[in-house]
Amino acid sequence: METAVLNGALYAGLLAGGAANLKANIKTVNDLNVFPIPDGDTGDNMFLTIESGADSAGGSDRLDVTAKAAARGMLLGARGNSGVILSRIFAGLAKGLAGVEAADARTLGKAFESGVAEAYGAVSVPVEGTILTVLSDSVRFANQNLADDSTIESYLDDFSRELYLSLDRTPDLLDVLKEAGVVDSGGAGLGYIIEGMKNTLAGVRTEDGDQAASGKRRVDLDAFTEDSVLEFGYCTEFLLRLQRCKVDIDAFDVDGLRDYLNRAGDSVVCFKEGSVVKVHVHTMSPGKVFNHCQKFGEFLTVKVENMTLQHNENHMKEKFTPRVNKPHKQFGIVSVAAGEGIRKAFLEQGCDVVVDGGQSMNPSAENLISAFKEINADTIFVFPNNGNIILTANQAAALYKDAQIRVVPTKTIGEGYAAISMLDTTSGDADAIIAELEEVISGVVTAMVSRAVRDADMDGVAVKKDDYIGFAGDKILCDDPDKNTAAQQLCDAANAGRYDIMLLVCGSDVTVDEAQSLYASLQKRYRRTEIVMIDGGQPVYDYIIILE
Repeated sequence: METAVLNGALYAGLLAGGAANLKANIKTVNDLNVFPIPDGDTGDNMFLTIESGADSAGGSDRLDVTAKAAARGMLLGARGNSGVILSRIFAGLAKGLAGVEAADARTLGKAFESGVAEAYGAVSVPVEGTILTVLSDSVRFANQNLADDSTIESYLDDFSRELYLSLDRTPDLLDVLKEAGVVDSGGAGLGYIIEGMKNTLAGVRTEDGDQAASGKRRVDLDAFTEDSVLEFGYCTEFLLRLQRCKVDIDAFDVDGLRDYLNRAGDSVVCFKEGSVVKVHVHTMSPGKVFNHCQKFGEFLTVKVENMTLQHNENHMKEKFTPRVNKPHKQFGIVSVAAGEGIRKAFLEQGCDVVVDGGQSMNPSAENLISAFKEINADTIFVFPNNGNIILTANQAAALYKDAQIRVVPTKTIGEGYAAISMLDTTSGDADAIIAELEEVISGVVTAMVSRAVRDADMDGVAVKKDDYIGFAGDKILCDDPDKNTAAQQLCDAANAGRYDIMLLVCGSDVTVDEAQSLYASLQKRYRRTEIVMIDGGQPVYDYIIILE
């Protein structure tokens, strides 16, 4: 039976179906990576974003309420450029569905036009040949084919048909895709989401499949034994339906509840949509939180996870720390980094908080907001240190109201390290400080070595699977079966001898002997350059070479 109108409950189901189908195809999307190295994370970022929306959708039958709640969830859960753009698509849908209890195909099509506008507006310089083009083409085609008898199914069929045709055209619009022999990964992720929505309408359940590399991982129960001590508390999330018999729903004091949660724990997210309250809190005593909140309503969904297990399974989870009143200061610093050695180096340079993350493990807006809350400062400088995190940082900055958040657009660990090491706040002028930092960033070169996951022919370099490639920015400079040889060739190609300082940051897969051998070789080769070696412990990149 065809679906004439879309209500809130069905919309929530479509989001869940889209998330499930994307989860089942995460590896396929991740592998559509321009660079032939294991840092593809578009699938992970898009899945974690839409999963946040599906989990936040609530139980309202009103379409506008559900769409708004889901958009808010995606806003907080968005990761990476692809996740931020995806969150803006659904934010646009929510805007287009404002005041709409249930939508027919024409109303849904109009809302998708709002989604296109929001997505393009999220990017300072929109690039055609990406998810933006795929979305725009799909909406235009589907809306042109709307008729009086159009259904939700027929609309998504038209949308999907043009989506895959547009996706196939993306290499013709972006030379980097054509050279790499792939289509746009964000557009592919959107395709899997729409396909999952269609499956839901057809009553087909998507199985996880072997490719579901992300999402909820198998928990190692042995990580918390009979002798363990609860150190990190519990990650506690729930949806609470306010009850008229317990509270005045319209006058409900969500700020008062938020204050209570901040006393009971940390990393608090609390907001109200209609009669549903979404809560996320890290607490040592979830039972007390449940008892308090049940005074106002009843639970729709509940999730409690021991964060010691989460910490061991996934370093993206934050360590539980009770809130403390830190001394107030004018400026604070938040940086993003992966690897214990790099984290330590940033803290030594003066960072207040280092958020775990980087390529293949982008933090969410919520992760960054939690970091902001730890700092008692008027202005907080944020160093994303990855081009794929800048949009998320900007989104977190827009959401946070307790301090002025200034995002310094560092795209690499090297840029971030150099900028923070040269940070001078004596002028007291945030604009002048950022201008000085941008000048510092312009003089830094960050080059990296990583193992190739497929054969490729890019930038005139024949890349072989399992070799090590050296690259700087978007350009591959060398390929060699040996990681140290590749690093030496990379330094030569980057004219390392022209720089005064070289930081050699060694990754988690580099042995002590390999690191020392390369260090000695580089010292002998570049005698006028001061070389500092750091045991970074970072994943993906065997060596990060920072030239200043």
